[in-house]
Amino acid sequence: MTNRVASCCCGQLSIEVRGETLGAGICHCLACQRRTGSVFAALAAYAAPWKVTGTATEYVRTGDRGASFRFRFCPVCGSTVFHTEEGDDSIVMVAVGAFADPAFPPPQDSVYECRRHAWVRLPEGVAHFERDPD
Repeated sequence: MTNRVASCCCGQLSIEVRGETLGAGICHCLACQRRTGSVFAALAAYAAPWKVTGTATEYVRTGDRGASFRFRFCPVCGSTVFHTEEGDDSIVMVAVGAFADPAFPPPQDSVYECRRHAWVRLPEGVAHFERDPD
């Protein structure tokens, strides 16, 4: 079984996930742009269990469809590392950049393309959605 570790920039906060990713995607919504400080968020989903090391600061945000998401970031360096949907701890979404692995597999989905910057180009084969497809 494959284990991966994602961590913040300073290394104080990390998460270890087991097994293969359930999928990876990109979100172009304005909330993700603000949260990451970039033009999109790149995320990978993993099934429980996972192990968190260090201390996280949390921020809860309600999405367009009413679901709330708990984002965990490092209180020292500010890096966002992972998040879960409130009431569903069976899946964790990990920031792909926190793995620091240039060989990480490409995304399968791209959501909120209605907010995508026109100059962003994605790999072939990515499924495109104007908003969140559900």
